[in-house]
Amino acid sequence: MTLSHSMLAIEIASPGGPEVLCPVSVPVPVPGHGQIVIRIAYAGVNRPDALQRAGAYAPPPSASPLPGLECSGTVVELGSGVSRWKIGDQVCALLPGGGYAEYAVTQASHALPVPAGLSLREAACLPETCFTVWSNVVMRGGLRAGERFLVHGGSSGIGTTAIQIATALGARVFATAGSDEKCQVCRDLGAEVAINYKSADFAQILRDAGGADLILDMVGGLYIERNIKSLADDGRLVQIAFLQGPKVTLNLAEVMTRRLTLTGSTLRPQSDLAKTRIAEAVEAQVWPMIAKGAVRVVMDSEFPLVEAAAAHWRIESAGHVGKIVLKVSDQD
Repeated sequence: MTLSHSMLAIEIASPGGPEVLCPVSVPVPVPGHGQIVIRIAYAGVNRPDALQRAGAYAPPPSASPLPGLECSGTVVELGSGVSRWKIGDQVCALLPGGGYAEYAVTQASHALPVPAGLSLREAACLPETCFTVWSNVVMRGGLRAGERFLVHGGSSGIGTTAIQIATALGARVFATAGSDEKCQVCRDLGAEVAINYKSADFAQILRDAGGADLILDMVGGLYIERNIKSLADDGRLVQIAFLQGPKVTLNLAEVMTRRLTLTGSTLRPQSDLAKTRIAEAVEAQVWPMIAKGAVRVVMDSEFPLVEAAAAHWRIESAGHVGKIVLKVSDQD
């Protein structure tokens, strides 16, 4: 197909609240070597998008300045050296940025086929969360069957995905959430224990259970010391965000004497090769879980692309359960 020269996109007019997200007309991206252009059907909305909007998470120098780290849609243009995809293939993809738009460019190796039985709406919810969970919980955290796994924010997009993947791997899953209703969502997805952090002490509950072998945390702040108290000897803490801030005072003697591991990562700044390796692992390990029904997409809400600001108000309200998407075009 012949692409138009311009497209509708949502830009960040200046750092600030959701109201700074503005519709604009910008050039359609051109693929480089090993890249594809995707006509976007749906774009996932994630907390890193909100951090970028607020001026706290700058995109890599080579990435689009537009927000949006995942999408689903149709391949409409191929760069040189691309062999896996052809024009017309439906894919979901991890993006370096630029998802809040009618078209986006990404590495061909960061795109995956839409899992059988899933709509493009559901598929748009998979890349950012599945890449993040698999790379941190399994590749970095080394979760094994039978281990006790604690995930904070269990009703979030990351949390709902982590609960299901860990359950499918045979782990004993503990989750925190901010209401009894959200805790029930966590249990329905496979969590053995769901803890309302507003009314119960998760650290004490984990200690009583023998301690967590692995914790996935995006809260940070005062949670970091409590996480350390929650770990079993030889336990691992993987940090992926800091909703309460990254700076704390810690006594590392406990880390030494109990042989604890504190680690973490962010996905976006990693190399194209690192993301390709994660994509290969996700397709080999998580896609079969989806095919068997062991992992499903938990959807919260959908907004039109031009209402991206409303989607950001929703994700920052902490009232959402599961994933939020922007609808860009009809392709199903």
